[in-house]
Amino acid sequence: MSSWKKASKSNQKVHRERHQPESRQHLGLLEKKKDYKKRALDAQRKEKTLKALHKRALNKNPDEFYHHMVNSKLSDDVHREKEAKDEHTPEQLALMETQDLKYVLMKLTVERRKLERLRASIVDVDATVGQNKRYTFDEAGVRQRVATKTLGERVEAAETTEGSKQSVQAVNSQLQQRLSELKKREERERELSIVKRKLEMKNALKQPRLLKPKKIKMGTKDSAPVYRFRYERKK
Repeated sequence: MSSWKKASKSNQKVHRERHQPESRQHLGLLEKKKDYKKRALDAQRKEKTLKALHKRALNKNPDEFYHHMVNSKLSDDVHREKEAKDEHTPEQLALMETQDLKYVLMKLTVERRKLERLRASIVDVDATVGQNKRYTFDEAGVRQRVATKTLGERVEAAETTEGSKQSVQAVNSQLQQRLSELKKREERERELSIVKRKLEMKNALKQPRLLKPKKIKMGTKDSAPVYRFRYERKK
């Protein structure tokens, strides 16, 4: 039965669509139903958009104001946010313009090592009181822990003589110098870390990508800009 149907269909007349008459050839190809449907749907969509815009214009408050009006610009008939420039300190800007990422990483590593050595040299003597493990034994053989004097007690005992006062003042001045140096080096290390993150982000933005990353947070003097990178499948 199926073979009979196939054979009968092979003998059917081929129905062709009517072409444009010769007298109307100057009007182009004859419009078919599928072409008319596309044109009609497009016209209806445009008419709805115009009605919505007309209604929005009638209901608009002339006194309303949004910051988006001044923070956006028209590009290809689409409103886009104006990109604010990142903030940099003069030191960060000088480093980013004259040096590359490898140099900043090297200076950051050197600065962190100096910080570790400086912190190790500044020891709080009172913090080591609880770590004393020396014991004494009385006549009965009972073990007793040796009480270690605090730094304040030793300073008071040392101030009894004039020479001791001078030595204490020298130690105090040396300690203040080290603390001041420690503060400056910590600030330097923080600045280098910020510059490193900004340079890494700048290099990441230079990489060719199909999708442009979206800016989540602008860069400040204390932090690098934050971008959201869309996942791209690697070939």
